[in-house]
Amino acid sequence: MRRIYFVAALGILLVPMLASAQSPFEGTWKVDMNKVDFPKKPDVYVLKGGMYECKTCVPSYNIKADGTDQKVTGHPYYDTMAVKVISDHEIEETDKKNGKVVATSKTMLSPDGKKLMFEFSDSSNSNAAPVTGKGEAVRVAPGPAGSSPLSGSWRMTKMESLSDNAITWTYKVNGDELTMTNPTGQSYMAKLDGTEAPMKGDPGVTTVSVKKMGKNIIEETDKRDGKVVSVMKATVQPDGKTMNLVAEDKLHGTTTKFSAMKQ
Repeated sequence: MRRIYFVAALGILLVPMLASAQSPFEGTWKVDMNKVDFPKKPDVYVLKGGMYECKTCVPSYNIKADGTDQKVTGHPYYDTMAVKVISDHEIEETDKKNGKVVATSKTMLSPDGKKLMFEFSDSSNSNAAPVTGKGEAVRVAPGPAGSSPLSGSWRMTKMESLSDNAITWTYKVNGDELTMTNPTGQSYMAKLDGTEAPMKGDPGVTTVSVKKMGKNIIEETDKRDGKVVSVMKATVQPDGKTMNLVAEDKLHGTTTKFSAMKQ
């Protein structure tokens, strides 16, 4: 079952007249996993007749579930997938790019068939240590007749044991420029006027722009080859220690709300 990534690629804004030391965004931030409102839109998977289909992936795919590498196109982080059926309640997945393993995951169905438990290790968007984690999703609807019990519509409800490199990042402000770096190797330097700048180290994002929306509010737009893939709005709260964020995944049509704390 395709594991669900929790990746916060955020942008921020500083009023240019303020010195960087005065910026409410300056510093290192970490997502509070106890304050995450996951997307309400479910993911839809079907395992039937020896085939595995992800209907809500973008692009969607339908591949043999025989444990061998199957080619998939249009995905920037991997180009083959291998789905191995362990039992009617468990599958394993291995993703590769250019022949190299970039992610592995295991998905297990609860005895009552109402929950999916998943765990993963993912280096597809990391230039250092892989992102690791585990979580749960609840059943929203059953799969089609004759399909595996793993099939159906699933909504993520929990992400735990997520490694810090997936939820930590640092901002530096210099005049009218913002620099973002994170432990998995992504970075950018963007002007705070909405001008597009290159994203480094992320196969799925080509450019980023950051636009001021208010004194303590900014909006970041990420594009891949000219197409908007995500929009993030960040608001620093009056205490200066909390940042509330709303992330819109434009490809999948989902919204995630979460908070980060200044470290």
